[in-house]
Amino acid sequence: MHNFFQKLINLDQNLLTIILITVFYTVEQIFKTPHQFKKRGIHLLNNFVFEILFVIVFFFVASFQVWSIRELNSYHLGLFYFLKIPYVAKVIIGVACFDLFAYWTHCLSHKVPLIWRLHRVHHSDTTMDSSTYFRGHPLELTFAATNIIGAFVFGLDINILTLYFLILLPFQIAEHSNIEFPEWLNNTVGFIFTTPNMHKIHHHKDQEYTDSNYADIFIIWDRLFGTYTYVPVKQIPYGLDEFDDKKKQTFWYLIKSPFLKMDRISGASETRVIVMKFSDGKTENNKNQHVNRDR
Repeated sequence: MHNFFQKLINLDQNLLTIILITVFYTVEQIFKTPHQFKKRGIHLLNNFVFEILFVIVFFFVASFQVWSIRELNSYHLGLFYFLKIPYVAKVIIGVACFDLFAYWTHCLSHKVPLIWRLHRVHHSDTTMDSSTYFRGHPLELTFAATNIIGAFVFGLDINILTLYFLILLPFQIAEHSNIEFPEWLNNTVGFIFTTPNMHKIHHHKDQEYTDSNYADIFIIWDRLFGTYTYVPVKQIPYGLDEFDDKKKQTFWYLIKSPFLKMDRISGASETRVIVMKFSDGKTENNKNQHVNRDR
């Protein structure tokens, strides 16, 4: 088991990213997709430039994270240093702990205006596909310190963080892909894990849905803390209204957008799917009920 774990964390995640993006992007071009978009090559190139900057900034951020977590570990700080549990259990729980910290960080990025200015670059994509995984302002990486906090609180090491990122990667690429995933996924693994259909709701133009489904791997966090919503994927308009202009979809505009004053725009009303959780554990989707919300 230890050898298998070491092989996993030693995988080249940059190479894995290229492989996964190539597979998902190719599938998007071949098969019928929920949304039909044009000029996908330009869209891919525009998003890929963000990845170049991301890799450069991430090198410094990752170096600081590794140093910080190793320093914390050297003092045996954190909950798991006081609990005698098998390392395998520590790894599984540790991945969940990092995901929980990521959930709360994601929530804050929508609630704190300064962080939202950076995070909205990711949400600006009005024609979302697998390359949207790349779209993110490089300065947003400066808020990745939550991983250090998670390591400090729970006593987690850098190997568990590496494994978390490895598991997170295919989730994030699949969640942004323009591929029609079956609804039965939501009613099976979707009770615990974030399915692509669930994450796409997070990219809905209406703020009610944008501010929901924050979880990356475990949708259970949204279910526990009341931030879970649902709407059929084909009914989702992507992006943010304040970025609808084509000029605002260019790389240079998006890079400078955090430093521009832009009022957050939300629609006057939306068709809402209400998900009701009953005490017997059954879930009912009331797909015909409309709720009008004044903004």
